[in-house]
This record gives sequence, structure tokens and C-alpha cells, in this order.
Amino acid sequence: MAEIPNSGAEVSGSGSSDFISEFIKEDLQSGKYTYVHTRFPPEPNGWLHIGHCKAITVDFSMAQKFGGKCNLRFDDTNPEKENYSYVEAIKRDIKWLGFDWEDREYFASDYYEYLYDIAVKLIKKGKAYVDDLSEEEIREYRGTAVADKNNITHTPPGRNSPYRDRTAEENLDLFARMRAGEFADGTKTLRAKIDMTHPNLVMRDPVMYRIRRATHYRTGDSWCIYPMYDYQHPLSDAKEGITHSLCSLEFEIHRPLYEWFINEAEVFPSRQIEFARLNITHTVLSKRWLFRLVSENLVNGWDDPRMPTLAGLRRRGYTAEAIRDFMSRIGVAKTDSMVDIAFLEYCLREDLNKRSSRIMAVLKPLKLIIENWEAGETEELEAINNPEDESAGKRKIYFSRELWIERDDFQEIPPPKYFRLYPGNSVRLRYGYIVTCTGFDKDPATGEITAVRCTYDPETKGGNAPDNRKVKGTIHWLSAAHAVPIEVRVYDYLFSAERPMEVAPGGSFLDNLNPDSLEVITGAYGEPGLAAAAEGDRFQFERLGYFARDPETSGGIPVFNKTVGLRDTWAKIEKKSGQ
Repeated sequence: MAEIPNSGAEVSGSGSSDFISEFIKEDLQSGKYTYVHTRFPPEPNGWLHIGHCKAITVDFSMAQKFGGKCNLRFDDTNPEKENYSYVEAIKRDIKWLGFDWEDREYFASDYYEYLYDIAVKLIKKGKAYVDDLSEEEIREYRGTAVADKNNITHTPPGRNSPYRDRTAEENLDLFARMRAGEFADGTKTLRAKIDMTHPNLVMRDPVMYRIRRATHYRTGDSWCIYPMYDYQHPLSDAKEGITHSLCSLEFEIHRPLYEWFINEAEVFPSRQIEFARLNITHTVLSKRWLFRLVSENLVNGWDDPRMPTLAGLRRRGYTAEAIRDFMSRIGVAKTDSMVDIAFLEYCLREDLNKRSSRIMAVLKPLKLIIENWEAGETEELEAINNPEDESAGKRKIYFSRELWIERDDFQEIPPPKYFRLYPGNSVRLRYGYIVTCTGFDKDPATGEITAVRCTYDPETKGGNAPDNRKVKGTIHWLSAAHAVPIEVRVYDYLFSAERPMEVAPGGSFLDNLNPDSLEVITGAYGEPGLAAAAEGDRFQFERLGYFARDPETSGGIPVFNKTVGLRDTWAKIEKKSGQ
């Protein structure tokens, strides 16, 4: 059994996903709720990334576990950043991941009138007021946390706005005029009236509505005031009868406000429960930073295979099954942790090993000439499609006088423990014969090896060999006459640092971008079957790793993305000897 790498995350015990189940069980047993209804509430301002998979998995799986339902709701209250393309991308990715919301698709923008009416209700109760302070002044009046000489953080009391004591009648009039478009953007806001001395800054009269003259992708120009997320979110949950609002840990500090709005609005008592968000080494999981990578053309779009977006991972060759397995293994903790990306790659290899057809490809070809093979003669050999799946069957491959091998599979002067081809050494050609190197051709001007010469042993076909012909090395190859040209894109981590957001003062996470995250290999070759590969088809290129057919072509030549490598003992030896 393969060794499971350390994920770096808590996957069992008191910090596992059982804590969410226990909360839900308690609520059902106490009679607080008679059913379970969750929701996944993305904002349609970017594409989903693997961090969202954790929330998706938790939301849908908890509903399924308790025989409940899970809504898909787009929290679309920011017209300047949202559009339908993001909506469609999000829906596509959730379905690809293996979850379905059936007919429970909702939009917060459908609730604008409902939210407005609740705001009016809160004004009438004396729990909300129209403020004339600017955004900067609101921050100044609210106050900020400061550290004393002992580095202990204190939060000095804030100051009440001079407009805080307006009458309900005056606030109702001003709020109606805000909606009617009488005031310029940024000149007025509607704020909750809570406590400007509260130790939690979130509770210091948070803004509920702001004026924004921006065309909304669904409601057009019918509104010029838009609700803030902290106001809209709990009330949208309540309107849908959501029992358990499962959120990532950064919303823990917002929970008192979530509960305040529900209590003061006197609506359905949805409950917020927080869990730790997903953090992965060498990866940035924030739509804001991912958007910057895209907008500054530092990657080739949201579906660049180096991106942690579901579209990027899918294009690279990841499977939904591998991602779901990864989520299941890491569990859901109460505290933040960092998961080693090697653990995600382990889960991916485990899945691809079972489902991927084996095939041979040569990325950096070097000609191999079989000197005792008759020119023009071709032999068909049999190759196994997948040793993990007998039903995958076998395929025919062609053997001829001139073959392609990997340039790294020959050394004129071999280093220690090198078991591939070098003058006088023998190796087995995968599924074929044992060959012995008799010499090589070299370009006298450049010193580059242009061809390797060998003889083959006809008694060693397909794994057969006399006792005295055992060899230590096996290499892959292609018949030069039958190979098809392919382009290969080899990806490394987008960020070289394990924690890309940890930077020196004045620095940026972009300082940690890996300049060698993409290598485009032209002039590669593969078995003839690769020419007919469809978009998304996955293969194990023997000895090289797992690859997936990209939707693009390069001058009519099929492109294959490297999904993940195989464990390469020789690479580890080389690295160790070079240190």
C-alpha cells in the first residue's frame, strides 16, 4: 500500500467535521428545527477555486446526511463586479464536482424589495438611521484596534455619528429619497443602530445600504441603493428557511451581527456555524488575488492550468473524484491549518492510477537506431492499457528500425547508479526487446548526440529473456515512422514559496511567483492513438506522469497538459547527489 503523505491538517478527533454534525443533531433533538436546510452562497464576481470546494462539500453533504436540502444562492449585491458569465461558470463547476441543487436556485437580487422593507421596519423600530458621514469619516468615528507598549491590542470606544439621533420619520424620508435617486453616490448610507462602544468593531453601527449608480446584471437600473453583504446574507438565509448557515472561519467575528439582524428583523432564526477555510501550500485562495493574476495577464485566464480554480484544475486533468476524496480525507476543522499540496497530488495520483490509460510518449526525442533490424520492417507488439483495470484491454504498438527515446535515457559518460543506455550497457525497451548500446553519433560542431546505435536480442521479446540477459533498466520508446507530433505543457507550482502571502514589509505576493511555472515542449511525439484524443481525455505517459488533452491545439498539433508527475526515484538521487 502506498504511503499517505502528511496532509498537514487535522483530519480526525475533536476538530473533525463531526462538530458540525453534533451541532445539527443538538438542534434537531431540542426541537429548534424539524428539518435541515443549508445553502451554498457564492458571489458571482469570479470563478470557483478549490477553497470553495470545501464549502460546497460541507453544505451539500450535511444536507444529504440529515435528509435535508441545499440551495444554490448567488449573493449578488455588488453590481460593479458581477455578471452572468460568473454565474454560468459557478453552476458548471458545481455540477462538474458532482453536486446538484435541483430546482433550488436563488438570487439575492430577487430579494431587494424584501430587504428594503425590512430596512424600513428597522428604521421604524429605531434600529437604523441615515448617516451623512463619508466612508472615511465612518471609519474614523468607528475607531481602530491599537497595540500598547506590551503589544496588547485594545479597541478604544468609537464615537456616535452626529446624525445618529435623527427621528424615525426623518430617516424614513431620507431612506425613501435615497432609493428615489435624489442623492449622489457616497453622500448617504443607512446604518444599523447598535453600539459604537462595542468591543467588536463589526457591531459599531455597520452600514446596511450604500448609494451606487451602477447597472446590475439582473435588475438593470431599477435600484441605485444596494444592501451590504452583512445585512443581506442573514436575511436571505432567513427568507429561504435556511436552518444552518455554514460559513468559513473569517465570518466568526460577524456572527453577533448575523444574529442581531435576524433577531431585530424578527425573521426565521437561521443559525451560523463556522469552520476553518482551506489553505494549501504554494497556492493563493482568494478571488481578489486570483482576479489580479488574471487582470494583469500573469496567467492565461481563469482556466489557466496553473490556477487553483476548478476550471483550471479540470483543464490540467484533475478529476472531481480526486478532489472530493481530498476533501473527505482532510476533514473540516475548527481552526485554520495549512495542507501540503503534496497531499492533494497524492489523492489525484490514487484516482488517475485507476482510470488512466497507459500510453508512451517521448517529450525530448533522441533517435535510436537498431542496427540488426531490417530497414522497412515493422512488427506489432502488445501493450497493456491499464494494469489496474483488466477490462481496459490491450493495444497494438509498432516496433521498427528507427525509434525515438528520451534524450535523458542516454549518457555518453554515465554517472553512478545510472541504469539506462550508455556505450556497452543493455536495457529493455518497454513491451519490446532488450537492446545493447554499440555506439552513438555526435555533431562535431556542437558536440550534441544526434543518434544512439544499438543491437536487439530477438530472444527477449515482451519480457522474455534467458537467465544471463537480465537487465536493470527499462525505458519507453516510439517507432519513429508511426509516432505523431504533440505539444506538451509542463506545469510547476505557480508560487515558489510555500506560503505566498507571507512577504517582506513593502513586498507583494506577486514577488513569490514562480518564473518557471510553465514549460512548453514542442517537437514531442506520442503513440498514434493520441491524435484522436478528445478534450479532457487523461493518460499516463509511461515513466513521465499523468497528462490530459487540452482544448487548444498548436498549429493543428494536439496539446497535452501535465497533470501531475510520477514518483521519480532517479530525480531524487540526482537532486541529492547535486547538493
